[in-house]
Amino acid sequence: MRPLLTRWPLCRLLFLLFLASVSGLPLAALAQAAPGPSAASAAAPPAEAPPPRIGIVTMQPGSIFFERFGHDAIVVEDPVTGDATSYNFGYFDPSEPDFVGRFLRGEMMYYLVALPLDQDLSYYRDSGRGANLQWLDLSPEQARALAASLAERAKPENARYRYDYYTANCATMVRDAIDGALGGGLHSQLSGRSRGNTYRSESVRLASPAPWMWLGFDIGLGPFADQPLSRWQEAFVPMRLADALREVRNSDGRPLVQEELELLPHRIAPEPAESARRWWPWLLCGLVLAAGVLALRRRRRLLAALALPLWLFCGIAGVLLAYLWGFSAHHAAWANRNLLQLSPLCLLLLPGAVTLLRARVPGAWFRWTLWAVALLSLLGLVLHWLTLQAQVNLQWIVLLLPLHVALAWTLGRRDPAVTHR
Repeated sequence: MRPLLTRWPLCRLLFLLFLASVSGLPLAALAQAAPGPSAASAAAPPAEAPPPRIGIVTMQPGSIFFERFGHDAIVVEDPVTGDATSYNFGYFDPSEPDFVGRFLRGEMMYYLVALPLDQDLSYYRDSGRGANLQWLDLSPEQARALAASLAERAKPENARYRYDYYTANCATMVRDAIDGALGGGLHSQLSGRSRGNTYRSESVRLASPAPWMWLGFDIGLGPFADQPLSRWQEAFVPMRLADALREVRNSDGRPLVQEELELLPHRIAPEPAESARRWWPWLLCGLVLAAGVLALRRRRRLLAALALPLWLFCGIAGVLLAYLWGFSAHHAAWANRNLLQLSPLCLLLLPGAVTLLRARVPGAWFRWTLWAVALLSLLGLVLHWLTLQAQVNLQWIVLLLPLHVALAWTLGRRDPAVTHR
């Protein structure tokens, strides 16, 4: 457009010179007689600028623990300049006052940041993480409204939001913004469908390359994490959101995703695949450990040495689970039945273990606590049966219940061969 506009005055001047040479009229008179813009056209308002182009960029999972779930952002491309802005909901400020305390209490604050797309992608390019862009087929009105909403939301006074790992993270904020642009069309198409995935299954799957991370998710999540997710809820994972967008249609039946591009190749380990979870290997391990405890029943000092780190782990884990339930906003960890397997009462067994290491007999409180821990573990199994598996923790029950019972049976009885000193 611009070259034509800059050349038009010169073409017009040459045309007037030609007419002047053949007609003998003054150039000024020809200029006055030459056709020009009418008064109506001169007074017409300028044409409305073309709408921006809207896309979703999805970044694949990385190798660092906080990158395991992937990431995404909304891209707004200026149709005139071609500049692409990435609206990224994944920023936080660790220098904020009480940052660690807010993290532990589940009161994290995140930010929406607008930055050039190339700048946003530089980190993923350097770390080998793939990135794909999905251009969306929005109407001009929808695209303009979404771009204006994001620009307003990205202002410093509006950028903060209360973060939640499952219901208000980088992917759900992107999902909600697109749904708003579609007038709720995204929610209506995704909310009634499910593939049976849960917050727990998705968390454990994506965290599986880091054993300590999936262990923390599996132990720390309560019944909330085991509800079957709709495709709408499942979109808390950026890659699941990208999959869902491919199936969404506009109100007139057109696919929402107009075009897909690979911005960056994925050069590291791929996203973990789905796999069935089996509880019987955990039962086998629990029975083997219980058999080992029974085999060592006459070597109480050795048993105490082996049980001490187990009780320390169970007790600390139980205290943490109790804190998450009673004193934090991490609602995904509330009412966690793993408290019955990882009881804080195990901390009360530590002095008894030390007493046994000194070849002495603990008091009756030690035996009562041992059996209390075992009975709580058994209660967990009963509740699992009675409530139709409201929480998927059978693997922890069948692993720890045989062990707790075996320790109570061997160390919870007074050995007449050992006397007080």
